Amino acid sequence: MDPTELRAAMPVTDEVAYLNTGASSPAPRPVVEAVTDWLEHHNFEAPVSEGMYPHSWDTYEAVRETVSGFLSVPPETIALTGSTVDGINLIAASIDWEPGDVIVRTDLEHSAGVLPFERMADLHGVEVRTLETTDGRVDLDELRSAIADARLLVMSSVTWSHGTRLPVEEAVEIAHDAGAQVLVDAVQSPGQRPVDLDAWDADFVAGSGHKWLLGPMGAGFLYVDADAIDTLTPRQIGYRSVEDPSASAYQYKSGSPRFELGTTSPTPHVGLAAAIDLLEAIGMETVQGRIERLTDRLKDGLEDRLISPQAYESGLVTFDADDPEATVERLAEAGVVVRSLPYPDAVRASVHVFNTEDDVDRLLDALET
Repeated sequence: MDPTELRAAMPVTDEVAYLNTGASSPAPRPVVEAVTDWLEHHNFEAPVSEGMYPHSWDTYEAVRETVSGFLSVPPETIALTGSTVDGINLIAASIDWEPGDVIVRTDLEHSAGVLPFERMADLHGVEVRTLETTDGRVDLDELRSAIADARLLVMSSVTWSHGTRLPVEEAVEIAHDAGAQVLVDAVQSPGQRPVDLDAWDADFVAGSGHKWLLGPMGAGFLYVDADAIDTLTPRQIGYRSVEDPSASAYQYKSGSPRFELGTTSPTPHVGLAAAIDLLEAIGMETVQGRIERLTDRLKDGLEDRLISPQAYESGLVTFDADDPEATVERLAEAGVVVRSLPYPDAVRASVHVFNTEDDVDRLLDALET
């Protein structure tokens, strides 16, 4: 598999310049076929062969192996979830909050990293402290001051607003030195660059497969570090979250699978695993290199309209427009798919490995008409 073959497997690219992966990506044909094949086996063959439940159980574990390998962490640290916000909520609800506890978040967080903790403030009387940033940048000295008495730091690995790459490893070290745990919203990272969660050293990382990973909606993942798992108190329970559901006294599984409750459809995660296989076949260094070259071309063409950093940090490119929503509609009529942002009040393009120079030029040309 190479970028050209991947593009050929995505019918949408025949119709438009699709530059909105940071919101959601259409899945390639092999991903859709993997889901279809799994469903057909599950419904047509498994009932008279291995059984429908064993087929599902084996699938969960196979997907867990694929996701954990891609993220360079042990399988038992990964829970399969429905989305990024699903994973964030699991963490938020599993911490034994006390009135006066402090949660620090940046002002760059997506609502997925904001609303769950506003809810914790309402329920438990915790303080949510917002760290102000400048141009998508976190000042580490200001972070050090803000986190000094905090219990949890919430931050993104790549900002959805500016496409800036936040200093996760440095922030984690600062937070841990202060005695705080760290939850990272990583949804904008895996799939567009190599990611090693072990190197990040964060306590919790939530992500999803329907953006840069090119998977279907409904396939998320939650990483919980082995040293952090016992600091959480799960609020929900089901037969998949315990060691032996028929035992007289329940015992949660030792790792992150304790957050998986019962019968859920494995099909989105089958698609996620297939998408990871495609990206690994291309090679993440190849993926990142192509994204960098294409974003450089786009940024050069945008000139003084560019809001994101000139130097490469991610495939997210934010730029100024007089009326962002109207600009997005006008670009759509020209066959270019991007999105507007609430903050900054701007337009954002997402450049992935399946995009081409022609896609970039089509956007630049449409902006001039």
